[in-house]
Amino acid sequence: MPERPERFLAPDRCYEADTCEPVRAAERAGLLELTAVAHGTYPGKQLPPRCLPEVRTVGFWDSPREQNWGLQWHRNEGVELTYIARGKLSFSAGAAMYRLSRGALTITRPWQRHRVGNPNVGASRLYWLILDVGVRRPNQNWHWPPWMIMSRDDLDVLTRLLRHCEQPVWRGNHEIEGCFERIGEAIASDNEGSGLSRIKLHINELFVCLKEMLQRREPVLDQSLSSSQRTVQLFLDGLPEQSAVEWTLERMAEQCGLGRSRFTHYCRQLTNMRPLEYLTHCRLKQAQELLRKQPEKNITEVALEAGFGSSQYFATVFKKYCACSPGDYRAQQES
Repeated sequence: MPERPERFLAPDRCYEADTCEPVRAAERAGLLELTAVAHGTYPGKQLPPRCLPEVRTVGFWDSPREQNWGLQWHRNEGVELTYIARGKLSFSAGAAMYRLSRGALTITRPWQRHRVGNPNVGASRLYWLILDVGVRRPNQNWHWPPWMIMSRDDLDVLTRLLRHCEQPVWRGNHEIEGCFERIGEAIASDNEGSGLSRIKLHINELFVCLKEMLQRREPVLDQSLSSSQRTVQLFLDGLPEQSAVEWTLERMAEQCGLGRSRFTHYCRQLTNMRPLEYLTHCRLKQAQELLRKQPEKNITEVALEAGFGSSQYFATVFKKYCACSPGDYRAQQES
C-alpha cells in the first residue's frame, strides 16, 4: 500500500504535506533532473526513518526548458527555504506574486500558503530544504533538531528573526548559494548514506549563514506575528472554507492551542461574536453563496454542505438572521 502524505494542523485547517507529484511526473517524463533525499511522500531517495528525521526533503532540480506544470497552492510541515541558482521562476505567497531570478531566496513557514509557477515553471535550477522545527501555528515554540551545532544564543536569534518577520522573498548572497551547492554535491555523491554527514554539516552551515544575512539586513520585527491572537485570526480567516466541519468550542480552541476561555476572549475581540455565533455567521454566508451560485442544489444539499445538521434547522436559523426562508432568498436573487 502506498504511503499517505503526512497530515498536520495549520491554524486554519488540517493539511496533507505536499507530495510534489508534478515534479515526480516531470522527472519520469525526462523533462527535468531531480536530485534529492527525503522522508515520507516527498520525491527523492528515501532517508532511513531515524536519519535526520527533521529534514523532510532537501535537494534541487534542473529544468532545462519551460515546463507545462507548476506546484499549486500548498503549505509544508516545516520551514521551507528555496534558492534560485539559475533561470527564473514565478512564486506566490499569500496575495503577493513574485518573479524570481538568480539569487532569490524564499522563506516560508507552515502557515504561509505559497506556490511555484504561474501556472508553469520556467527553465531553472532550484534548491530547497524543508526542515521541521515542530511548529504548525505562529504561537508555538520552535524546537530545532538536536544535531544543530549553533549555540543556544544564535538559535534564539535565528528563531526570533524567522518568527517575527514573515517576509517571504529575499535577495540571497554567495554564502547562501555556496551552502546550497555543497548540499547538492553531497546528495549527488551519496552512496548508501556516505554523504549524510556532509549534508548535515552543510545544513548547519546554511542556517549560520542565514542568521548572519538576516542580522545584516536588520528586518523590521513584529512580535505580534507570533501572538495567540494572530493564531486565532488565522483560524477565523480560514473558518468559512471549513464551515462544514463539526466544530465545537473545545475543538476550535484546541486547533489554536488555547483554552476555551482564552480562545473565546480573542474571538470576541476580533469579531465581536462568540465562537459558535461566528461559526453560524460563516455557515450562513456559505449557504447564501451556494443558494446564489449553485441553483442545481436543493435546500437540503445546501444546508448540509454549509455545515447545518438538517434542512429544518437550517431554515429556522436562516429565517432568524436573514428575515426570509432559503427558498425565498434564492428566488429574490434569481429575480
